[in-house]
Amino acid sequence: MNQESAELATSVRNFSLQLSPTPRGARLARLLATEQLRSWGVPLDPARHVVAELAANAADHGRVPGRDFRLTLYVVGDTLRIEVTDTRAERLPELRAPAPDAESGRGLLLVEAFAHRWGVTEGRFPRKTVWAELRFTPPEPTF
Repeated sequence: MNQESAELATSVRNFSLQLSPTPRGARLARLLATEQLRSWGVPLDPARHVVAELAANAADHGRVPGRDFRLTLYVVGDTLRIEVTDTRAERLPELRAPAPDAESGRGLLLVEAFAHRWGVTEGRFPRKTVWAELRFTPPEPTF
């Protein structure tokens, strides 16, 4: 491994922004995350689907009027960590199977299927962070 490859493997990249807890804010989270991942050379799928699900959950279940949610992306080596922080700490996500005819309720099942690991970290009240980690093959450096 040459020096540039070693630097890429150990570099830490991050991106963070605050968004309104609305369907528009969730959609914007997915679009901006997609562009950021593209600029880093990180595979877009399934990462953008995980961002979409976690952001939609923050807008639907973590919404408190007047309080935004935060999307944060970290890349360390071959791992992308997606974090979505909202201000409804009392509403922790639950992984459960929806009724077969339900029109919603499958988001965390998708996160569970796509992520190598995921979970919830309780923050300073009233915050919680739902996170997911995805592994990928780092792009080959260009010389």
